[in-house]
Parts: sequence; C-alpha cells; structure tokens
Amino acid sequence: MRILVLGGDGYLGWPTALHLSRRGHDVGIVDNFARRSYDFEMGVDSLVPIQNLQRRVRTWEEVSGLEMTTYVGDLTDAPFVDGVLRDFQPDTVVHFAEQRSAPYSMIDQKHAVYTQVNNVVGTLNLLYAIADVDPSIHLVKLGTMGEYGTPNIDIEEGFIEITHRGRTDVLPYPKQPGSFYHLSKVHDSANIMFACRIWGLASTDLNQGIVYGQETEETALHPDLATRFDYDSVFGTVLNRFCVQAVVGHPVTVYGSGGQIRGMLDIRDTLACVELACTNPAEAGEFRVFNQFTESFSVSELAGMVVDAYPGRVEVENLEDPRVEKQEHYYRAAHTKLLDLGLVPHLLNRTTISSLLAVADRHRDRVDVTAVRPTVQWRSTASALATSGSPTTSKPSNIGVSKA
Repeated sequence: MRILVLGGDGYLGWPTALHLSRRGHDVGIVDNFARRSYDFEMGVDSLVPIQNLQRRVRTWEEVSGLEMTTYVGDLTDAPFVDGVLRDFQPDTVVHFAEQRSAPYSMIDQKHAVYTQVNNVVGTLNLLYAIADVDPSIHLVKLGTMGEYGTPNIDIEEGFIEITHRGRTDVLPYPKQPGSFYHLSKVHDSANIMFACRIWGLASTDLNQGIVYGQETEETALHPDLATRFDYDSVFGTVLNRFCVQAVVGHPVTVYGSGGQIRGMLDIRDTLACVELACTNPAEAGEFRVFNQFTESFSVSELAGMVVDAYPGRVEVENLEDPRVEKQEHYYRAAHTKLLDLGLVPHLLNRTTISSLLAVADRHRDRVDVTAVRPTVQWRSTASALATSGSPTTSKPSNIGVSKA
C-alpha cells in the first residue's frame, strides 16, 4: 500500500511510519513540527534525545534501504492538504497529526481554542481533500478512549443498541469527554462519521488507550531512529512519568485516590493495531470504531507496579487531583475487534516496566525534576503554568516535499 502518516515526526507517528515501511508499504510523512514547538514553549525536552526529521529519514533509508517521502506543512492549510494527497496518491491516510495532551488543552483559553481549531479544522480539511481527490482513500484516525469518559455501564466499540419507548436503534455511544482535548476528538468522530455518510468515505476510528513504552524493533536499529519519551506533567503519560520519578528519587505522584481506571497498551501494539486497520480497510461509506487498548489498570495499580519493579526505595505521594474526574468508578470497555483481526498483545509485566526504568536511568541526567509535578488546574480558567506565550505552529503556504 501507499500509506501517508500525518504527524509522522511524533511519539507514535514516527515509529508507526518505520514499522509500516519495514513491512513493505510505501510510506510518506507529513508534519509541521508543532510537537517540537510545545517543548520549547513548556521549557522541557524529550527524555531520550531525538534527531530532526531529515536526519531520521536519512538514517532510516541508510539502515533499511527503503525510501520515505516527507512533506512539511500544516493541516489547517487546506491547499497544502489537497496538494499532498494529489502528489502522494495514498491508499490509506493514518492521522496522528493533532495536539494530543489533555493538560495542554486545559492551560487556559488560548490553549483550549488552539487545540480545538488545530484538531477539528485540520481533520475537516483532510475530509474535504479525501472527498475531492480520491474518496476511496481509507482514513485511519487516532481517537481516544477518553471520548467515552467513565460511564456506569459497559463501554461498547463506538456504537450502542438502545431501546427507548418501544423502539430500538443503534446509535453512537454517548460521549463524556474529560478535557477540551478529548472534546476535540469527539468533534472529529462526529465529523468523520458524517463525511462517511454523505460522501461515501471509508474510515476507521481508533479509540486508543494510554500508551507506554519507547522502543520498537525499528527504533532500536540505530540511535538516530529513537522516538521521544515524555515524562513531564503536561505531555508525559502516566506510566512513563512514574518510571522517571522512581529513577530520580522523586515520589511517584498519584492524583487523588488513584482509583481512576484507564485502558492501556504497549507502544508496539499501537503499531500492530494501525497496521491491522490499514490492511483490513473499512468499506465505502463505513465509519467503524475500534477500541485500541489491551488492559485496564487503576492509577494506584500502576504506581504499585513501578514500586515493585524498581530495585531501590520508591515513595508514593497522593496529590490533590488537578483534574475534574471521578476518583472511583466502574470501568469495563469492549476491545475485541482488533483481537479478532489478529492482534497478539504485549501485556504489561515486570519485565516491561524494568525496560522503561532502564530507559529512564540511561537518560536520568536529562530529567528536569521541576517538570513532573502538576501545574495545570482543570477548575481554573487561568493556569499557574508559565509559558513563553501562545501556542504557535509554522504554516507554510506551499508544499514542502523531500523525495529520496
């Protein structure tokens, strides 16, 4: 296949592009480097050093002997999106290219507005471009399990059968998103479903759980191929952050009681799930939803696993929860569709956590301890987080293309 990976310079986009390339697909990457600009704004950096995209691609081509095309530009620039699709002519578009941090979206009004404009407008431009250029392109869109929230009933995969006053219908599962970021994903899902219905597009919405891990078979081939590892309170996911805190002797910071339950998956399973979605595409006019996670854990359970796996002493500190969320709740979510397609999960165990701790220990001199404690308060419209100003991205008016 010809697969275009949007956000291909990011934490998941980059290893996904490498994985698909190694599996024999012709891969193109689109990115505007916004994620790198967030680091500058927040005053932090990836724990694991990462190279610029040009060097990454050059090294990949040298190591693998496989070519990769790159485009530099912004999805909110509609002519750019249209031009990329016409130039690359993909069979499938994998869409990672969104601001993906809930805390970042809750910093203040500017960051909330930026997140929704960036995410929703970019996806709308993509839908219009697919409809105009080639409606047969399969859109694989990365959503989030956070769209559902924590209802007191079982979570289905996208849709639920409801009987009301004697009549029955299958409807989109009710959404209870927990941040302006999660809301942007809900808007995306509604827009994509609508586009599939009226234009006959084909799309798979991957409602992904929290991803942990940093190394894949492809990124391990050369140091230049490493993907990022975020540990700060704004972009760092919970297990990665806990492992870094343990290594540097900082208490593992559990928000509230720690009873919050979330779906989790290994980074290697993200790659496998995306490939399964690409190679088993949706039909024309079909909007399907896969819940992309493999296990569920409470935050306290994750903290306990890190304490057990780390050879030294680790303290756990329960902080006042900066988020507005249920501390204890029912959580049972269906996630069978990817398993039915052949997913063989990497389940979380002591060995996995030990490997994360080893990554953190190798780069412990890069840890900024001041970045691990929460600074963004959901209940406030003006966060105490000091940043360098409004979120910004580069928006070139022309297609920046590099073809090896």
